[in-house]
Formats: sequence, C-alpha cells, structure tokens
Amino acid sequence: MTEHDAGAPLAKRLGAFDATMLVMGGIIGAGIFMNPSVVARAVQAPAAMLGAWLLGGVIALTGAFVYAELAVRRPGVGGQYLYLRDAYHPIVAFLYGWTLLLVSQSGGMAAVAMTFAGYFRELTGTQLSPATIAVVTLSVLTLVNCYGARAGSNVQSALMVTKIVAIVMLVTVGWVGIRATHGMLVVDAPERVTRPPLLAFAAAMVPVLFAYGGWQTASFVGGELRNPRRDLPRGLLWGVLGVVVLYLAVNAVCLAVLGPSALAATSTPATAVMRLALGATGAKLIAAGIAISTLGFLSQGMLTAPRVYYAMARDGVFFRGVASVHPRTRAPIVAIVLQGAWAAVIALSGKYDAILAYLVAIDAR
Repeated sequence: MTEHDAGAPLAKRLGAFDATMLVMGGIIGAGIFMNPSVVARAVQAPAAMLGAWLLGGVIALTGAFVYAELAVRRPGVGGQYLYLRDAYHPIVAFLYGWTLLLVSQSGGMAAVAMTFAGYFRELTGTQLSPATIAVVTLSVLTLVNCYGARAGSNVQSALMVTKIVAIVMLVTVGWVGIRATHGMLVVDAPERVTRPPLLAFAAAMVPVLFAYGGWQTASFVGGELRNPRRDLPRGLLWGVLGVVVLYLAVNAVCLAVLGPSALAATSTPATAVMRLALGATGAKLIAAGIAISTLGFLSQGMLTAPRVYYAMARDGVFFRGVASVHPRTRAPIVAIVLQGAWAAVIALSGKYDAILAYLVAIDAR
C-alpha cells in the first residue's frame, strides 16, 4: 500500500451523536447572536418576530425530513453531491462541487475566519492582522482533520457543546436579569420602512432562513457513519429540532429584556442583553461565545466539505489525487488540505466586506 492510497475507503467511525453535532454546527454560527435585530427591524410585533423564527424552523425541518429519506436511499460519501448526481445529471453535481470549493464553502469559511479573527483580537488584544489569525486558524483546523474523521468530529463536538453552553448562558442570564434590566436600555427609535404586512414578514424571513442554513452539509460525511441509514436521519432531525429550540429561546429572551424597539435599534442584541445583565464582563463573555461559535462553524466546514471533492475525484470528475486517503488516519487529506488552502487564499485576498461580496455575488443560498 502506498503512503496515500486512493483506493482505501474512508473509515466508518462516526455515530448519531456526531451527526447531530455536525448538523447543529453547520447551522449555528454568529448569525443568531445578531440576526434577531434584523428581524425586529422588518416586523414590529413580537408575535411576528417569533413567528418568523418558528416558520424558518419548520422549513428547515421539512428539508431535514427530505434529506433523511435521501440518506436512507443513498448513504454514501458526498451527500448532496450524490443526490444531485443521481437525481438530475452528473454535470449538475459537477458544477455544484466546483461552486462549493471555489465560492460558497471556501468563501463562507474565509468570511467566518475573518469574523473569528476580529473577536479574537478584541478578546486578546493581539496586534496580529485579522488575515494572519484567519490563516493560522484555518491551518490548525486543516491539520486536526488530517488526523481523521474521529479527531475532527471530537473537536467539532466539543466546540458545538461549548456553543450550546454559550447560548444557554445568554438565555439564562437574560431571563434571570429581566427585572433588573427591564427599561434600562434607552435608545432612539429606529427608522422603519413602511411595508405591507406580508412584504414585511417576507423581508424578516431572509435573515431567518440564512441563520437556519447549513444543516445539509452533514450529509457529506454519510459514508463515514457507522450506520448511515439510521444515524444520519436521526442527526438531521434531532439537530434541526435542537437549533429551533435554541433560536426561539434566544429571540424570546432578547424581546423580553430589550423590548421590540430596543431590539430593532441595536445591531448586537446578544451583547446588549449580556451587558445589561452583567456589565462589561457580560459583553466579554458573549464575545467569547460568538468567537467559539464561529470557530465551531469553521471546524464543521473543514470536516464535511472535503468529502464532496473526494467523492468527485472518485467519480473521475476532479483531480485524481484528491481521492487520496491516508492509510493510517483514513482521512482524505489532499481534499482537506485543498479546502483549507483555498479558504486561506480567499481570506488573504481582501477584507471581510470584499470576501462577503465575493461570496454573495455567486452563492444564492
């Protein structure tokens, strides 16, 4: 056997818990800590705000049901790539895979890495440039995942559990401190664009659906689950349901503590809640929580997306070397390094705004 044997299969080392953490990790990024205010600016009524987040959860759950059925029928490496290839045409899957690498996945990871770098600089006071921090972070996660799906999943699960703790802390501190903080936040009433109710609700759904996106990427590792026909559907359903509960809890506490007007006026609702409850310490705690959340998103992407490029290479529609699997770790190390390297190149190419423009210009998600 050669050092990097393209014929070696990926190891089946992941279970239902890993799948659930991957689903939740692919959804929860920094959006939930900021997007409640975007929704509040679109619709004024608290019931409409919570209704938008509930409807977004129902839509995500419906998609999860569809993917759960697909996972039972097609439990291989590559997930969505396989579904597109078999349901439509190989060229559709081919274009999807290249777009994933060149724009949507790598661009998203670069943008999130820059977001993490900003919070890291704020928390540590380091003088390192955001681009340098982003590249180092991507490099470390690339190295971790080269040690195999088990190592990558352990890191991802640890970060996901920490994310959940941060969100539970936000909700708990907010509810406990409601009486002490209510009415203390004085803000100017935000300017609202007058729209018909239906259009206003539709506008509110845009950041909601964006915040719920990403659960489908867990399907990429279907071939590395010990029992994909059982574990991936369970991970999809439990993971999306868990996110719906967390999202509704965060929005409910933001509304209860800040009120609709103050929620609409601030661009950092989670920080506002924690600052009112615990002062500067609370703001630091939630900044750390957001940093960990972004890091967890990066970890999830580094674990899942390279499996698509590996599957493409196995099909003969990508560079053959990308199908290489290390004989000891059983990880598609060339695909992982490719993902990390291209995300790092994008991170070095411009500032956050430029990276985001690059991503949004192509990615319709």
